[in-house]
Amino acid sequence: MPDDLLWRAGLDLVRERTRDDVPVLTRRRRLPPARRILVSAWWIGRAIAGWYVLDRRRGRTRSRAGLSRRLRLAFEHLGPTYIKLGQILSSGEGIFPPELVGQFKLLRDHVPAEPFDAVRRTVEADLGRPLGECFAEFSPTPLAAASIAQVHAARLQDGRAVVVKVQRPEVAELVRRDLAVMSWLGPLLVGRIPIAVLANPPALIELFAETIVEELDFRLEAENMLDIAGVLAATDQRSIVVPRPHPRLVTPRVLVMERLDGFSWDDVAGMRAAGIDTEAVLRAGVVSFLEGAMLFGVFHGDLHGGNLFVRPDGRVALLDFGITGRLDEERRLAFLRLVMGGTMNDVRGQVEALKSLGALAPDADTDQVVHALGLDAPAQDVTELTADELTAQLRDLTKQLLAYGARMPKELMLFVKDILFLDGAVSAFAPDVDLLAEVAAIATYFAARHGGRIAAEIGVDPRARPIDLSGVRSSLGLAPETERLSYRELQERREAVRRKLTEGD
Repeated sequence: MPDDLLWRAGLDLVRERTRDDVPVLTRRRRLPPARRILVSAWWIGRAIAGWYVLDRRRGRTRSRAGLSRRLRLAFEHLGPTYIKLGQILSSGEGIFPPELVGQFKLLRDHVPAEPFDAVRRTVEADLGRPLGECFAEFSPTPLAAASIAQVHAARLQDGRAVVVKVQRPEVAELVRRDLAVMSWLGPLLVGRIPIAVLANPPALIELFAETIVEELDFRLEAENMLDIAGVLAATDQRSIVVPRPHPRLVTPRVLVMERLDGFSWDDVAGMRAAGIDTEAVLRAGVVSFLEGAMLFGVFHGDLHGGNLFVRPDGRVALLDFGITGRLDEERRLAFLRLVMGGTMNDVRGQVEALKSLGALAPDADTDQVVHALGLDAPAQDVTELTADELTAQLRDLTKQLLAYGARMPKELMLFVKDILFLDGAVSAFAPDVDLLAEVAAIATYFAARHGGRIAAEIGVDPRARPIDLSGVRSSLGLAPETERLSYRELQERREAVRRKLTEGD
């Protein structure tokens, strides 16, 4: 460890203590914080009561929309912890109902900034000296304000442009009180509100606690930045850049880092006008993301448009590493088997991998799971099914998953959430790309570039096995003979399925 990275000393123990805190913070107490429980119960109860009286009988879509809007307003009133929970849920497109995701996306831009005097006090207290001794310039107006912290532009005494992430005062204590409240309320909400059945409220609260407690110590975020930068260096991935944390100006509540900028992730037209190959940008992002997860067990866990810039040279600047997925060696190898199994149509291997990841009960019979979930059945074109057939299939699938102890571990949830974000980015960056050909090209890349390592680690050599996308086609609800699928076509198919499922509204 370099001598000047003094803030990195002892972080293994800090990370371990942080993980150990989660069961303590989320245990259901007999008596939660009285004042906070009353405030939380008032706003959440008011939201659910309003939905029950006014929205519940207005059809499934409008009922969910009404509840989602009311919960979003309640979260705004309850402050940073609940806003952060809403922001995490807003990234779950395809996992949570679209009405809930749409409403909670509004929470990304609805957080008022802390007064500059409070920011100054935090920075000076943590760095141990006056602001002017550390910085030649420090903008009092934040570039962005989020639930846990806000970010200010600054310039060091040597002239380097930086950004300074500053934690909100007393947010750590508020988070701990709110987790106590959520853990007390969560079991009361089971089965009472229409949330995705596999993501019941207590499970969501546990996942939330695992992510947010790590965000409360910015030294862990700085280490995440260094670790992911190390992955990019090890894989010679030059298309992604990570800001450098300052070697000395990092504390639990203050993080000074290199300033990066570029095109907003949503400014696809601007990128193309500047001559940037947006298909290549997206492909590089997917490859580096998979390399980090599969080969090194570390990946950015909160991809969304606000955390990404595209530099004028086409490189992607990756920001905000507070939520980072980390797989221990056993789970990393399971995850590697899961992904590689998808490119080889190894259904049994994928089920075994899911058991190792904790997504299915460890004692579940693999062959029974394969048969019960219909993974050994011929693929069906879902657009040819009736609404009743679709609903029945979904109901049976959910029932079978629950029977086999299905759950969503933190790392798998973060990975799926990121994949769904990248999936959505295809619509803007590469709407006409052949998705099946892209999957085959990425599988070929991993076989050629990392085949030897993969063979040594999981005993399966992708260089010697043909790519078989039958399972990919099946997961997308495609007929076995489908040879090409653009993202536009996929979206049309999804919309046709959505209409069938909601035609009863």
